[in-house]
Formats: sequence, C-alpha cells, structure tokens
Amino acid sequence: MAETPKPSVLFVCVHNAGRSQMAAAFLTHLSGGRVEVRSAGSAPADTVNPAAVAAMAEAGIDMSAETPKVLTVTAVRASDVVITMGCGDTCPVFPGKRYLDWSLDDPAGQGVEAVRPIRDEIERRVRALLTELPLPLR
Repeated sequence: MAETPKPSVLFVCVHNAGRSQMAAAFLTHLSGGRVEVRSAGSAPADTVNPAAVAAMAEAGIDMSAETPKVLTVTAVRASDVVITMGCGDTCPVFPGKRYLDWSLDDPAGQGVEAVRPIRDEIERRVRALLTELPLPLR
C-alpha cells in the first residue's frame, strides 16, 4: 500500500505576525509532523506579535523563534490548502488548490487578553481542518 503523501497547508494574512503564525504553530503541533505547514504575509511585519507569542506560550507552544515571511507564488503552488485570513485580493489563486477564508479578528496592537479568544478560535478551526486532511499513517 502506497503511503499517503503529506498534505501541505499555507496560512496567509497581511503581516504574518499573528493569526497565520498561530495557525501554523497549532497545525505543526497538533499534526505531529504529518502535515507540511507554511505561513506567509502579503506585507510581512518585522517581528511576530508579542501578544500572540505570549498567548501561544500559555497553550504550551513556543513561537518565539518564528519570523514573518513574505508570500510567494512558489509557496502557494506548493500547497494543497491555502487558508487566508484577511489578505483580500492580494493572495494569488491557482486552479486545483483548496482555498478557505477564515474571518478572524486581527490581533495586531491587542494585548494578550484580546488575543486569547482569537487563539482559541484558531485552535478550534485547525483541529477541524485536521479531521478533513488526508494524513499519512504515523
């Protein structure tokens, strides 16, 4: 029996500093390495949002070493699922890809108290996504 290849997921938001970073960190953590995970921004920030890093640390996930990355056509082409989070028309669209748009509040400029409910909603959506992906056997 041929092994199922790893599905690949790309999370995209404008700054790649909060929502997409949290989503990528959750998917990496919860998939146990069975999903290839990328995140990027259409206009990346200089650093990841410290409140997002703190909120994820509370959930037991260390995002402190992450850096915002620029969205490339190559990253989109290499992904099976592209999940956008408020980047509007700046995300390139290619045939044959699955696109989802997650409408989530932007944690930019928010304190950790405001980021927690966003983090929890992202975790819920990532867990639901995991049930839909064709994952390889462990």
